[in-house]
Amino acid sequence: MIKNIIFDFDGVILDSIPVKTEAFRKLFELYDTQKVEELIEYHLQNGGKSRYVKIKYFFNEILKQEISEKEVLQYAESYSKLTKEELANKKYLISDSIGFIEQNHKKYNMHVASGADEVDLKYICDSLYLGKYFLSINGSPKIKSTIVKDILEQNSYIKEETILIGDSINDYEAANLNNIFFYGFNNLELNGLEKYIYDFSKFK
Repeated sequence: MIKNIIFDFDGVILDSIPVKTEAFRKLFELYDTQKVEELIEYHLQNGGKSRYVKIKYFFNEILKQEISEKEVLQYAESYSKLTKEELANKKYLISDSIGFIEQNHKKYNMHVASGADEVDLKYICDSLYLGKYFLSINGSPKIKSTIVKDILEQNSYIKEETILIGDSINDYEAANLNNIFFYGFNNLELNGLEKYIYDFSKFK
């Protein structure tokens, strides 16, 4: 029996991927367009990874350049300014999952585990009045698998009663590393890994 649900945020609760994709293009608009598009491809394939990881990947792996932690933080702050206010808008809420959360938050223990920056994540959740539905809201710079591990340990959850709902392979890997069940959502490429939610009205 499922008692505990850990939700990814981007692409599961909030349709934020297009906004965040354009933010990366804007952030690195002075760099070679082809190189930036390589970053965009990496960004889209790794939805569960943080902006910090993606910024480092852009410099280290695509541009073959070193980047200091201070510079990473500066880029991350600029990225935040490009996305945070825009995403604090209810038009980006995914109605299917939000409807389920609103109707079932007392039935399950619900948490958020996101690759998004935790400060921005909490700001967006507060702005959209989502905080009341979740026992905890967790984001980067912690990696997803560590966040999930901490949720399990801090709440003494039984793994067989706990699932992670996500839209990326990174979410699947985080669930797998912690030996909990994974439910894919909003990404048909994940259909067939474990279980898949086509719409939440049929969730069980």
